[in-house]
Amino acid sequence: MTYQSKITEAGQTIAGEPNWNGIEAESVARMRTQNRFHTGLDIARYTAKIMRQDMAAYDADPANYTQSLGCWHGFIGQQKLISIKKHFGSTKGRYLYLSGWMVAALRSEFGPLPDQSMHEKTCVPALVEELYTFLKQADARELGGMFRDLDKARKAGDEMEAKRIEAAIDGHETHVVPIIADIDAGFGNAEATYLLAKKFIEAGACCLQIENQVSDEKQCGHQDGKVTVPHEDFIAKIRAIRYAFMELGVDDGLIVARTDSLGAGLTKQIAFTREAGDIGDQYNSYLDCDEIGAGEVGHGEVLISRDGKLMRPKRLPSNLYQFRPGTGEDRCVLDCINALRNGADLLWIETEKPHIGQIGGMVSRIREEMPNAKLVYNNSPSFNWTLNFRQQVFDAWEGEGRDMSGYDRAKLMSVDYDGTELAAEADERIRTFQRDAAREAGIFHHLITLPTYHTAALSTDNLAKEYFGEQGMLGYVKGVQRQEIRQGIACVKHQNMAGSDIGDDHKEYFAGEAALKAGGEHNTMNQFAA
Repeated sequence: MTYQSKITEAGQTIAGEPNWNGIEAESVARMRTQNRFHTGLDIARYTAKIMRQDMAAYDADPANYTQSLGCWHGFIGQQKLISIKKHFGSTKGRYLYLSGWMVAALRSEFGPLPDQSMHEKTCVPALVEELYTFLKQADARELGGMFRDLDKARKAGDEMEAKRIEAAIDGHETHVVPIIADIDAGFGNAEATYLLAKKFIEAGACCLQIENQVSDEKQCGHQDGKVTVPHEDFIAKIRAIRYAFMELGVDDGLIVARTDSLGAGLTKQIAFTREAGDIGDQYNSYLDCDEIGAGEVGHGEVLISRDGKLMRPKRLPSNLYQFRPGTGEDRCVLDCINALRNGADLLWIETEKPHIGQIGGMVSRIREEMPNAKLVYNNSPSFNWTLNFRQQVFDAWEGEGRDMSGYDRAKLMSVDYDGTELAAEADERIRTFQRDAAREAGIFHHLITLPTYHTAALSTDNLAKEYFGEQGMLGYVKGVQRQEIRQGIACVKHQNMAGSDIGDDHKEYFAGEAALKAGGEHNTMNQFAA
C-alpha cells in the first residue's frame, strides 16, 4: 500500500467511529508505515523469502554471494544496518549473524562463559527478538525524519518536494534483514531442539544453524575436544527444526547444517547399523579399530564386526571412541551429503584455517552427489589471517622455485615484513578472499562471527589509554565525538537514536498542542545540527 492509500484506509475507519475525536488519519498512516512487521513470524516469513531469492541469484552467478557480521546486542545490529544503508544505499545481500559464542561470552547471567552450550538457551532467541526490535526502531527513526521533511515541504508550499518525499516513503527499504542464528547442537535431544527452534522462529529467525557435535560435550569449533554424533542423531535434529518451521507456517525457513568433523577426532556413540553400507555403517567405517581374534576379547570390551572381521574400537577412559587420524575431510564430505539429502538447505564446514583450496576440494566432492551444495563460511577471528595468508604466499612462491631466503616462514607475522612484496600479495589475497571463495569454493554466505567483540575491546582500549592519560577529555573529543560528527555517524545524536524524536511525534499525535516535547530549542542535541 502507498502512503496515501494508508491515509485513505485509516480515514475510512475513523469516519465510522464518531467518538474517536482527535484521531488523525495521517498520523495513523505514519504509525502503520513505521511498524511494518507486527510479529516475529511476519519477519521470519519475509526474510526467508529474501534468503531464498539470494540463494537462487548465487546459483546463477557466484558473484552474488552474501555477507554478515556477528552481533551481541540490538544496538550493534542496528548500527550495522544503518551504516550499510548510509554507505551502500541498500541492504541487499547483507545480513546479521547471531553467534552462540558471543551470547555465551557476553549475555549469560552466569557471566562470561566458554562456547560450550552452558549459557541459558532462551537468551539466544531473546537476542533475536532484541535485534529485530532495534532494526524496527531504525525504520521508525528513518521514516520519522522523512515525515518531518514532508511537513516542512508542505509548510513551504513546495509541492514537488512533497511528492518526491512521498515517493521516497513508498520506496523505503527496511532495515529488517535475515538473521542466521546459532542454535549450537540443539541444547539437548531432538525434542529440546524442536522446542528451542520454535522460540527462535517466533522471535523472527528465518535461518537456524545447527552443528553435529554432542550437545552436552559441545565445544567451540576452533578448540580441541570436539565430539560428533552419528548421522541419524543429527538428521533427527534437522527434521525437528523443519517441523518447527512448518508448524509455524514459515515453509521457506532455512537450515544450515554445520559439520565439525574436520577437527573432531572423537565420537560418543557407535552408530546403529542395519546392513553393510548404510548410513550407520559408513559412520563406523572411520572408527580407529584393531582386528582381534575370538580368544583376545578382554573384560568389558566393545567389539564390532567389519567386513567379516572382529574389530575392537579404540575407547578412551572418557568412554569416547576415536576416529582414524586423517579421516576428517572424508567425514566432512559424508556429513554434508547426508545433511543435504535429509532436509538441510546450506552447509557449514568448520575449518582450522581460511584456505580456498582446502574448502573448494571438499565442496567439489560434495557437489558430485549434490550439485547445488552451498556453504555458509566462518571468516573467523580465531584464525590469524595475516600469518595464514603470508605462509600461503610463502609456500606458493617456494613451490614456484622463487628465492625465499629473505623470509623466515615461522616469523612472517613480524612487523619487519609489513612492507615486503610477500606481505602485499598476502593482503591482496585476504581482500579478495570472499569473492574468490564464492567463485571457487561454493561459499554463498561469508560471515565474521565475533567482529564487534573485538572492535569493542579495541576501541575501549584506545579510549581508556587516551582519556585516563595525558589527553584527558581530548582523548574522547578527538578520538570519538569529532570523528562521529565528521563521518556523519547517526548516534552522535544519541537522544534521537534512543527514540526521543519518535516519542515527540507520538506525544503530538496523542495530546496535540498540549504535548510536552523534548526536542525543543533547549535540547543540546541541536548543537549537532550542523
